[in-house]
Amino acid sequence: MKVLKKIGPPAGFRRFVFRLPIYLYRWGLGGLLGDRLLLLTHRGRRSGKERLVLLEVAEYDTATDSYLVASGWGPTADWYRNILDAPPVRIQVGRRRMSATALPLTREEGAEVFVRYACRHPKAARRVLPRLMGYSVDGSRADFQQVGLRLPFVRLVPRVSRGTSRTGR
Repeated sequence: MKVLKKIGPPAGFRRFVFRLPIYLYRWGLGGLLGDRLLLLTHRGRRSGKERLVLLEVAEYDTATDSYLVASGWGPTADWYRNILDAPPVRIQVGRRRMSATALPLTREEGAEVFVRYACRHPKAARRVLPRLMGYSVDGSRADFQQVGLRLPFVRLVPRVSRGTSRTGR
């Protein structure tokens, strides 16, 4: 893995394009996006205001009914810092909505998640995502592990409230 250059979160027009799918969720059309994208609703750590961010689902864990996501812009991304400060969040994947708790993974766990992601989505893992984040990979397991070690991963575990089912379905 080579670091090409440090790339920050999108700004200006690029940010607008990245956030367009949020409007589909707001209009009740999140189901059109399938289960690879997740809308995360969290609280700003300073403002206390509700914030929205669209994330790619790196993995869905059927055993725990949880979703794993990564901060592609690293540990300084606002949403990541916000959920570390206030782990209770809400998520929507397709038409499914639920309250969840955000639990950070260890660097090693994150590296293995990224390796599994690369096996399921080789084109995105080799060509698209690393370049967006400023990396170049050769497609080897070791390279994917190296990228995964640099990305903070989070497990979004459903919160069970009284009178509701665990699945939220």
